[in-house]
Amino acid sequence: MDENKKAIFAAGCFWGVEDKFSKIPGVTDVKSGYIGGTTDDPTYESVCSGTTEHAEAVEVIYKEDAVSYEKLVDFFFQIHNPSTKDRQGFDVGSQYRSAIFYIDEEQKEIATNVKNKIEKEKGIKIVTEITKAKTFYDAEEYHQDYIQKRNT
Repeated sequence: MDENKKAIFAAGCFWGVEDKFSKIPGVTDVKSGYIGGTTDDPTYESVCSGTTEHAEAVEVIYKEDAVSYEKLVDFFFQIHNPSTKDRQGFDVGSQYRSAIFYIDEEQKEIATNVKNKIEKEKGIKIVTEITKAKTFYDAEEYHQDYIQKRNT
């Protein structure tokens, strides 16, 4: 039995990102939350104020025998615009930045290689941060499965 692995991505508003990742075969859980900031226990209001430096992000739990980290990174780059700094569509601010928070050096290497490959193939400058993951704070309960709750 393959153990669960973890990946953390920020690609704009976490509602849509969580919903998209949750539909990938091999992904067993996705949580919305905050990472990459300077304060402990951030709230949605504090993150939106722009004072905490946290990004809205998702923690993806997956089975590596069903989906590889490389495929998750590739998918991440497909579901948002990684060439805009601190912005996704109408959402503007550092909390909406494009970022990959790696767990270990293997994830860092894979994320960097996929980023470089996509930059070369598409001829674009990708601004996605690739940063060592620190504490991931779960978002408030009303943010979890937000799109799924609204569509039922």
